[in-house]
Amino acid sequence: MAIDGRPTSDELPAPATSNINPESLASFREELDQRKHDVVDETWAGSMPAQNGVPPRIRFGHSKWFNLLWLIPIGFVLLVIGIAVAKGLRDIPVIAQFVERYPGTVFPAGAEVNGGLPAWVGWQHFFNGLLMIPIIRSGLSILADHPRLYWSRHSTPGREWFRMQKPVPSDPLYTAKQDSITLPNGVGLPSRRHSIGLARWWHLGINTLWLLNGLIFYILVFATGHWLRLIPTSWDVVPSAASVAIQYLSLDWPTDDAWVAYNSLQVIAYFITVFVAAPLAFITGLGMSPALSTKFKWISSVFSIQFARSLHFLVLIWFLLFIVMHITLVVTTGALSNFNMMYASRDSADSWYGFWIFAASLTVMIALWVAVTPFTNRHPRLVQRIGYALIGPVQRLFEHIDSKPGQYTEKDISPYLWHNGKYPETQEYRDLYDNNFADYRLRVSGLVENPVHLDLRQLREMPHHEQITQHFCIQGWSGVAKWGGVSMQTIVDVVKPKPEAKWVIFYSLAEGSDSGIYYDAQPIEQMSYHLTMLAYDMNGEALSYGHGAPLRLRNEVQLGFKLVKWIKGIEFVEDFSEIGGGEGGYNNDHEFFGYRQSI
Repeated sequence: MAIDGRPTSDELPAPATSNINPESLASFREELDQRKHDVVDETWAGSMPAQNGVPPRIRFGHSKWFNLLWLIPIGFVLLVIGIAVAKGLRDIPVIAQFVERYPGTVFPAGAEVNGGLPAWVGWQHFFNGLLMIPIIRSGLSILADHPRLYWSRHSTPGREWFRMQKPVPSDPLYTAKQDSITLPNGVGLPSRRHSIGLARWWHLGINTLWLLNGLIFYILVFATGHWLRLIPTSWDVVPSAASVAIQYLSLDWPTDDAWVAYNSLQVIAYFITVFVAAPLAFITGLGMSPALSTKFKWISSVFSIQFARSLHFLVLIWFLLFIVMHITLVVTTGALSNFNMMYASRDSADSWYGFWIFAASLTVMIALWVAVTPFTNRHPRLVQRIGYALIGPVQRLFEHIDSKPGQYTEKDISPYLWHNGKYPETQEYRDLYDNNFADYRLRVSGLVENPVHLDLRQLREMPHHEQITQHFCIQGWSGVAKWGGVSMQTIVDVVKPKPEAKWVIFYSLAEGSDSGIYYDAQPIEQMSYHLTMLAYDMNGEALSYGHGAPLRLRNEVQLGFKLVKWIKGIEFVEDFSEIGGGEGGYNNDHEFFGYRQSI
């Protein structure tokens, strides 16, 4: 055994007699499922059965878990106690003096001149609410695909701080896909189990509109003086906010001066939502991108995918709490006045004009809420194409990002790396495995000058490439591992692709969830990236069955579903439209994933 733990050529089994011929090279395409999948029906995704999770839980200490549903009765009890305490405090002279001194609203200079809400605020309010519906629902579907959250970049079972699923079973080949859960109808988008491909199109696509809406909002806020309502301009806002909290809890509402200025508690809540939570949602979203995290190492160092994912979730919780509290107070503190101010730009407590505008906007939101899931199930390809049209221009900025190894060392290697995908169960693979892959040949063909078929000994005798990198699964889990093998640039140099070759197809020994073998298309320019390789070792040992033995792809600017395991063939092609279902990969054909997934 070599010093680094890799087997030497002499220790490998002698290659079997080659049985490669032109017919066998061409057979890969014949093993693909070439059906067109254009609806989400009962057979979709291999007819994966629904699987309920458990009520959300957070971990205390090493292994104690708290069911968050207990927060409902606990919160109710605390609210009752808070009301009683606040009412009692209002009768204490010093507190009464405090409330009188700080009635709740701090009026900034120019507030009177900028009184009222312009019409654009109402429109922004409506668009923001409309966009948040698919964003939140699709975000929940994405979370349900790996219903666990961690603080470190290592997604080690039992070390998550939040989960909506049972503890990971002891089965060593338990997969992340098996761990996914189904959401109730009307909650997720879609609510079906492992519908993350479609959920991401909704989430990423609509988020581009949300960011555009937010950018317009920021411009108008500072161009019109509306920022005076949202940004604290005096430290008096702190005691004033405490005063407002006491007044709200005592059910004796503070004086409503919202036409001129929000009360201090509102200002703080709006400031956090607009200038802290919203930017943080954007930044943490970038922290979950494999291309950005691989290239811009400071993003991954500060916001590792799991840290970013956890913060992203906490931002969602803030938004949900803000929405619930906001709507509750709007309705209970003078509904007609608030509706008129927000939707009609009127300072009136008698007119119903604002209410009817609100009712119309609410009708549109409810219609969207009800329609999006059946629309998605009937027209998933349309959702995919619209989603890519929205996010594509941004994604294309990162598709040509290359990077070099060096961010991680052996001390960063994760103690556990999830298994995923459907394992190879064919007789072909069993025979290869039982014979220690002595009969294995990597078949490289297509638009190349020098098609080859390489056994494991030949692959290991090529220049050795090693990298310690982070794996980004589309489901949300991650992990760091050391990969050893052959750089794809070495393979490219051997086979010499023809000028017309634009894509590289990787074929697997494993079948997909429906039928036909798994495959994926990669742009040829990424084959020359420093972190694109064929790995036959993982963490100093030969690849295991569960992690893709005997050979798997690593391309660290792409999500994990594109990193084909159990590779048996590589084909250089001009276009992938005639291969399989024509969408650029098995999950693209069957589950509406994207063939470009750098974010």
